[in-house]
Amino acid sequence: MPDDTPSAKPSHNGEGSPVAKPHRRSRNRSKTGRPNIFGAVDLGTNNCRLLVAKAHANGFQVIDSYSRVVRLGAGLSSTGMLSQKSMDAAVAAIGVCASKMKNKGVRRWRCIATQACRQAGNGEEFMRRVKQETGLSFEIISPRVESRLAVMGCIGLADLEKDVVLVVDIGGGSSELSWVDARKLRDSQDAGRIHRPPISAWASLPVGVVTLSELVPDKGNSPAALLERFEEMKDNVRRLIDKAGCQTRFTNAFKEGRGHIIGTSGTITSLTSVHLKLPYYQRDKVDGIWVDTADIVAMSRRMALSTLEERAAEPCIGTDRAGLLVAGCAIMDVLCTMWPSQRIRVADRGLREGMLIGLMDQSRRGPKPGHRPKNSASTRTAQTTRPANSETANQTAGETDSGAGLSHDTAK
Repeated sequence: MPDDTPSAKPSHNGEGSPVAKPHRRSRNRSKTGRPNIFGAVDLGTNNCRLLVAKAHANGFQVIDSYSRVVRLGAGLSSTGMLSQKSMDAAVAAIGVCASKMKNKGVRRWRCIATQACRQAGNGEEFMRRVKQETGLSFEIISPRVESRLAVMGCIGLADLEKDVVLVVDIGGGSSELSWVDARKLRDSQDAGRIHRPPISAWASLPVGVVTLSELVPDKGNSPAALLERFEEMKDNVRRLIDKAGCQTRFTNAFKEGRGHIIGTSGTITSLTSVHLKLPYYQRDKVDGIWVDTADIVAMSRRMALSTLEERAAEPCIGTDRAGLLVAGCAIMDVLCTMWPSQRIRVADRGLREGMLIGLMDQSRRGPKPGHRPKNSASTRTAQTTRPANSETANQTAGETDSGAGLSHDTAK
């Protein structure tokens, strides 16, 4: 059941009300003596999601989560604007997130918005409304930062016997592709918590499950119509990959068996759940599992050639996801063909986990010498919404935009 809206809205910097300091302080406790509890809110094109976690020495424990379909990007590709209905739904969901974070005693948090707000003509205006009505300030992050956060969240699943890992994050409005130098991960003493993942190259395709579904509308339920739509979707994805200039990026490494894919999105977790014939979605049976690529491609094609009603009848898909799944299947089919690998690692983790890792890393490291942290209690009343698409704004969670890793040639 959704929590009530908090009476005292949290400030931008994520600090709670100050309390007396204890005599002793743990590494995983704040200066006030309270446990270090962190929050991450991801406002995407289709969903609004929250994770709340408690920091531990070797990672974190999720203590609360929330997800609601808000369809923020519905109709955006044709109008260029966020609709009133979608914005209202998103504000309501964000209000629930704010309430949950307050009730859990979250000390620091980060809130981000992605493709829908990047693209919409009224995206920044909507962010101001969110701040006014919920008390939460959102960053409209760049595709590059979005890619990095997704990689940070799931890089612990990389096969270090490979040379290159392609992290695929299929969203509602865009799809982020990140090629990670696994050889550098092998050299790291703590690959699972590496703060600056060695991303050798990345690309953002301006198409996701919502935008591709709107770009190629339903053509009917006959087998021929279903196939025609699926093939048209795949043609669009190939064109966008060519336009991005990444169609040959590290392909030789994959053809030679030196690369593998990590899939982090609702598409891959849904396909895996159906493949496993789960009676309902079970994260512990999906997250981290290896699946043969041939099985994922076969399931993608089976779902694409099923009717909407047949997809909705699958217990791990349902009506909310059934209409958008075909677009995700088309994207996965193309990527698995262009970057072939024997198996795919499935990740029910990504962007939000990456945000939490960044926040926790920043908390452990503390401010740089001579630098007043933006999240200090003394400055919380002066916080304002961070500038949209600002690269420097994202450094407060520990990210930088410096490139790292292997050149395209050495990985081929």
